[in-house]
Amino acid sequence: MYVRQPGARLTLLYSHGNAADLGQMYELFVELSAHLNVNLMGYDYSGYGQSSGKPSEQNTYADIEAVYRCLIETYGASEENIILYGQSVGSGPTLDLASRLPHLRAVVLHSPISSGLRVMYPVKHTYWFDIYKNIDKIPLVKCPVLVIHGTADEVVDCSHGRALWELSKVKYEPLWVKGGNHCNLELYPEYIKHLKKFVNAIERSPPVKDESPESSGPSDPSETGSESAESSRRSTDIREKPRSSIDHRPSIDRREKPRGSIDRRDKSRKSVDQLDKPRASVDQPDRPRKSIDRFGGMMRSVKLCNIDCFTAASGS
Repeated sequence: MYVRQPGARLTLLYSHGNAADLGQMYELFVELSAHLNVNLMGYDYSGYGQSSGKPSEQNTYADIEAVYRCLIETYGASEENIILYGQSVGSGPTLDLASRLPHLRAVVLHSPISSGLRVMYPVKHTYWFDIYKNIDKIPLVKCPVLVIHGTADEVVDCSHGRALWELSKVKYEPLWVKGGNHCNLELYPEYIKHLKKFVNAIERSPPVKDESPESSGPSDPSETGSESAESSRRSTDIREKPRSSIDHRPSIDRREKPRGSIDRRDKSRKSVDQLDKPRASVDQPDRPRKSIDRFGGMMRSVKLCNIDCFTAASGS
């Protein structure tokens, strides 16, 4: 669905988060596009609405890429005039695309998730079987980022939005809606007021340049400067270190050295057998790894309606 507003220069590409009520969400955003004076592109993920295919994480990435190409090739939009808007699970395909577009104008994250696994468990590292690894992609986004999140969100805790905002390179003043839940932020007057302020600031600001991707944010007194961007880079570097150690298992190599010395001294077979017993503990991680493999398969194959159990769980 594409809605053109007369005289509008910016286009908002909207990725929804509530697959159960697409019609109502699109109706709301059609009105919102007129209020913000932006063109609007909305779409259904694979397997939803009029879209064929099967719902999956990878398909949502392919979906938003296809819609983006349609904006460029069919409707004549340019990367420099596109704002990606991702709500809830929609923050996943939004950030995946934004991390690969160096000239994107801006990004809006509405009640975003830092990753699928982090919604369910308070993990501190990114695991290979996680889905929608937004926490790892947000530092790659070069354009201004606005985060909107409710402080009383019982589905995706507000800490997800705060973590993504902290790691953004070009930060815009976030909106923490006091008392806001997961699916009602549009009802708060500060929501539309703040969003309009952001769009106006983006329209006045120049597009992102390759030579200084972090310096050209909106001219708003509340946005952070280069020091914040630098600190977010440092925090990203720190996060990389423990993640690289997840697959590193040096203890296996270290255990081989004592065996060589035992063989040279030609100890009794009994002592060698005693040493071999701890090797079983080294192999034990393979046992729980099978359960991790099963969980990983579940995470990768989960349908969006299950991912959107976030909405069902909240009862809102």
